[in-house]
Amino acid sequence: MASLRLRIEGRTFRDTRGREVTLRGINVAGDAKFPSQPDLPSHKSDYFFEGDDVSFVGKPFSIDEAHAHFSRLKRWGYNTIRYIFTWEAIEHEGPGKYDDEWVGHTVEILRLAKSYDFYIFMDPHQDVWSRFTGGSGAPMWTIYACGLNPRKFLPTQAAWVQNTYPDPSKYPKMIWASNYTRLACQVIFTCFFGGKDFAPKAIIDGKNIQDYLQDHFVEACRHLALKIKQAGDLEDDVVIGWESMNEPNRGLIGWQDLTTIPHEQKLQKGPSPTAWQAILTGSGRACEIDTWDFGGLGPYKSGTELVDPNGDSAWLPADYDDSKYGWTRDPGWRLGECIWAQHGVWDPASDQVLKKDYFARSEFGRKIDYEYFTNKYFMPYYRRHRKAITSVHEDAVMFCQPPVLEIPPSIKGTDDDDPNMVYAPHFYDGVTLMMKKWNRYWNVDVFGILRGKYLSPAFAIKVGETAIRNCFRDQLSAIRKEGMEYMGNRPCVFTEIGIPYDMDDKYAYKTGDYSSQSSAMDANHFALEGCGANGYTLWVYMCTNNHQWGDLWNGEDLSIFSLDDRPLPVHPHSNAEEPGPRSRPTSMLSVDKMSPSFSQSRSADPSLVIPENVKSALRTPSMSTNQTSESPADIGSTPGFRAAEAYVRPSPLATVGNVTVSGFDLRNCIFTFSLDCKQAATEEVPTEIFLPEFHFPRDSTEVEVSSGKWTISVGGVEGGMIQIMRWQHGAGKQNMTVKGVQRRQGMILGKEEEEGYLEQCRQSGCEVM
Repeated sequence: MASLRLRIEGRTFRDTRGREVTLRGINVAGDAKFPSQPDLPSHKSDYFFEGDDVSFVGKPFSIDEAHAHFSRLKRWGYNTIRYIFTWEAIEHEGPGKYDDEWVGHTVEILRLAKSYDFYIFMDPHQDVWSRFTGGSGAPMWTIYACGLNPRKFLPTQAAWVQNTYPDPSKYPKMIWASNYTRLACQVIFTCFFGGKDFAPKAIIDGKNIQDYLQDHFVEACRHLALKIKQAGDLEDDVVIGWESMNEPNRGLIGWQDLTTIPHEQKLQKGPSPTAWQAILTGSGRACEIDTWDFGGLGPYKSGTELVDPNGDSAWLPADYDDSKYGWTRDPGWRLGECIWAQHGVWDPASDQVLKKDYFARSEFGRKIDYEYFTNKYFMPYYRRHRKAITSVHEDAVMFCQPPVLEIPPSIKGTDDDDPNMVYAPHFYDGVTLMMKKWNRYWNVDVFGILRGKYLSPAFAIKVGETAIRNCFRDQLSAIRKEGMEYMGNRPCVFTEIGIPYDMDDKYAYKTGDYSSQSSAMDANHFALEGCGANGYTLWVYMCTNNHQWGDLWNGEDLSIFSLDDRPLPVHPHSNAEEPGPRSRPTSMLSVDKMSPSFSQSRSADPSLVIPENVKSALRTPSMSTNQTSESPADIGSTPGFRAAEAYVRPSPLATVGNVTVSGFDLRNCIFTFSLDCKQAATEEVPTEIFLPEFHFPRDSTEVEVSSGKWTISVGGVEGGMIQIMRWQHGAGKQNMTVKGVQRRQGMILGKEEEEGYLEQCRQSGCEVM
């Protein structure tokens, strides 16, 4: 059998030559979350509930557009793609009815990606279950299978859905994530992971709802894997693996008291019901519900709101025609009544809760916490998913993604300790994400708080930009080490991490000044480079992002690409090779006379924030649940480079031996790299490093190496030309320092600087994409 293009060896990835591979990746593409026909980004309502009659053909982009997107990503130095698709794209028409036209389109897109030498792993993506519960993922018929009526989620607040919100332009930012703790998601995720234990009466086609949903989801993924295999030239060559369900959630499993908000529920925004209140409003009862907003120290109570469904119910009516999708619902599962009432959790006649701890303990009386959920409910699903995929793709690298920021499954030394498994956690800087602001003065060690590292949250506050950057790095490092402790010695890849671009009320879109975004992006990459992980896939590349609607999904705006911004200048057509001497060359470092715009935070209050005064300094919230009304004219259309200098950065691609240090100092444009190897790197098998020409023009770059010789050249295929350094070095511990050209951070090049850069490109026979 031919050697695999990418294989796992302990906690590293290796190529066919035995070199360590660093996965420098991107999520492609956010456009895949919603259909192409009809075109339904989350701010459109027309035809929304015609969810069976949709098509995702053409997503994430068309065949004609594929080369433009792949070549752009290749030029930015990415070697890995987390390929986003949804269950809905495969099986939207009904249970077992697959859209093979979409499958065929996907196979063709993957075949085009092959020519760019990407490593691709497939991501069956979901956010809060489905578009019809405020996110993406599952087809509409799954909502009906659970006995729920998506047309009544608005009045009952069973889910906050932008498509059905009265004014989609005023849909509260980031409220979509709170749907995990609203009725629809609580019911569905409980059924998906624990239906047999908590909803034994929910029988459909002779199966409990848990098996019914899991079987269909897993089989849809297996169907796609089979078609990829049958294509003949994709499996292992370009598609190297599969991820498990994106960001799984426990629903109500482990809820100790339905009448209170669990202490571990960190996100509260807008009306924030207890599970019991959500049950009542879901059944048409009015409730006075606490409202919450997000401030400097996290969620805070902002008031109360009467939620009155006026008798509407989130449950399908008793006279609903249940024959549409061809299933047979067991007579013991009655429509028109809350599923939890049917299991004795509450009494609809008196509106009294009877078993507020119904979801708190296992059948053996053990208290259920999130760790128990992960091991006893998530892992059985994961095994089913893995078995289905590897029955087709035998050598698939399995990216296991447990619940976000929760303790990983305890599988070290067990039968689940699969040597072909990758730990795939997610991380976001929650303060920046929720407040839409890069604050260089303070941030919070969220992971440390979750793991009980501090006696008080005040001690988790990190003051000053250096401390913030180090805090990000230390959090990612702790997440990686925790994965090894619980899951064994295996690679760790952060499959989502990113920043919001619409910071400071979209200031960058009005001015072209992306310095805040550049600082935030650089801080995240500093953490990734310093935490010891084996790679990442940045969230997200969006083909159709624009300044008005962002990612066209729930008000998010995290795409590194926008139609309304300018691409970073690149150097695509030179094939000349620039050799480097064996020892340190004469310095040719060219330094911009203008100081780099580094870490320019536009905080409303620039005063220093320290633990002693943090409460008073942050008493006023920075963000409300109501968006500022703005028209496209208010947004501005000043294009910038979208902080590309911070994510287009040098990185090892294939290392002879093992990477020990790799990092890029953006401010000073210095790349440092160290390795340790038993055998020397040769001309045939060198260490290869991506050096972006924007930072490292070949005639303005200084290189120091501990031994050997190096060359810098530009090459590639299909227009995906990138600059690569190839280093032949000795055995043992080796190091390298590369100094490039300092540029102003976050800003468009000045006229003189840009003309100088373009002239440099012209002299080298290149062009700007």
